[in-house]
Amino acid sequence: MLAIAIRFLAGRYHATPWGRHVNEADVEWPPSPWRLLRALIATWHRKLDPESYPEAVLERLVNALSRVLPVYRLPEAVHAHTRHYMPVREGRADKPVLVFDAFLRLNPDEPLIIAWPEIELSADETALLDRLLADIGFLGRAESWVECRRLDDWDAQEANCRADDLATDPATGESLEPVRLLAPVAASEYDAWRSDTLARIDLKSFPKKKKREMIESTLSGRLIDALRLDTAEVQAAGWSRVPGAQEVLFHRPDGALAVRRRQAVKRGDGARITTARFALAGRPLPCLENAVRIGELIRSALMHHAKWLFGEGHIPPVLSGHGLPEHNRHGHAFFLPEDADMDGRIDHVTVHVPDGCSVEVLRIFDRLNRLYEREGHEWSVVLEGIGGDDAFAVGTLDTSRILGIAAHWESVTPYLHPWHRKKQGFGHVEQLRRECRERGLPEPDVELVDSITIKGRKRRPVHFHRFRDKRGLIQPDTHGCFARLTFAEPVRGPVALGFGCHFGLGMFRPV
Repeated sequence: MLAIAIRFLAGRYHATPWGRHVNEADVEWPPSPWRLLRALIATWHRKLDPESYPEAVLERLVNALSRVLPVYRLPEAVHAHTRHYMPVREGRADKPVLVFDAFLRLNPDEPLIIAWPEIELSADETALLDRLLADIGFLGRAESWVECRRLDDWDAQEANCRADDLATDPATGESLEPVRLLAPVAASEYDAWRSDTLARIDLKSFPKKKKREMIESTLSGRLIDALRLDTAEVQAAGWSRVPGAQEVLFHRPDGALAVRRRQAVKRGDGARITTARFALAGRPLPCLENAVRIGELIRSALMHHAKWLFGEGHIPPVLSGHGLPEHNRHGHAFFLPEDADMDGRIDHVTVHVPDGCSVEVLRIFDRLNRLYEREGHEWSVVLEGIGGDDAFAVGTLDTSRILGIAAHWESVTPYLHPWHRKKQGFGHVEQLRRECRERGLPEPDVELVDSITIKGRKRRPVHFHRFRDKRGLIQPDTHGCFARLTFAEPVRGPVALGFGCHFGLGMFRPV
């Protein structure tokens, strides 16, 4: 039994199927056996020492993996794409051409499993495979960062994608849909395939010697050489399908790549909606240092839609923050920008309403599809889902890094005093403890830190935009600080404290 686990670290997988144009916006899912074997061979060429890992062992490994077709355990995935115009030179001018960039969105913590139940590798083949898996950096396009490892044990009954003719999954009874994938012919059958192909195409019928040589160069005597062929060589020789490959019909769960959106829960069904999560798309995305500006933009956009739907005097108080009881200071909406993929740019915004969302608020969320900034920047906004406090916790498809449960939390954006400090007043440490008490959280141990790291760069509070865009607002603290909080017991996020905490300042994430 051989099984491999592949995690997509950035939560994205880019790969265009063979024979499809990139602007068809299709994605090869699952990754074909042909693609996986080519990735192993490419990694051997680029990263391994042939003296330590001989090519003969690589060829035995490739031949073994080609002997039988694998089965897959597919994680939940969503087919998505972005569109943008690229300049293409035509004569003396650049012509804008619309380009589609298709990808799958996956949970980085949920692996794809590829298994060959009938295969047992030798010791040297296993050692080579382990080294290759450790060194593979991406699968498909270069943005599809992966972490691969061999599994010591895996139950093949968990597979949900196989090369068979079943219309339903025998384990779950769910419907299946067909998908065609490229797989190598078995190494033991490659010689026969090559002979049949040469007889069928009849090289003597090609009058030009150069064309005959191009075709012959792509029909090597070994399967591993066919897997090494460059795509440009294959296309130049005129092949409609890669030499040595065959198209195999696999069956995966029906609607495996369909967009799935959480539906708003109706009144009276007992569910309580507190959180909505939006994704931002556009280039460039806003920097995390501008979190408070994006938080205010989201609120402003939602307020605009609320006025259009219900009128200025009927905006839900949990959204506006106005008209709430005096003791209710933090039950209304928090607009929290988030850098989910840790690249230093805001790609999501979480709107968290501790007092719960009414149907009216959900209608407002549903209308938001674009975000504008005065300077001319514009981003598309997609409502990814709505749910309760644990709807976006770690382990779900729409994992949020600020909605986890942990005892240790660290600053994402600067914490600012919410009140003016008196001469003998509290410092940042005492103030953080006091705020946690008043929010009903355990009083934490507080460690102040000078800086945080964003995509390899050290950032201090001064690097962040720390001011609200509200006329006449008096700001008690213009400097801010970063901190680490340690609670006696795990607490549930979001944790946002201090001045501007409803708009992205004073945010913490679980460690």
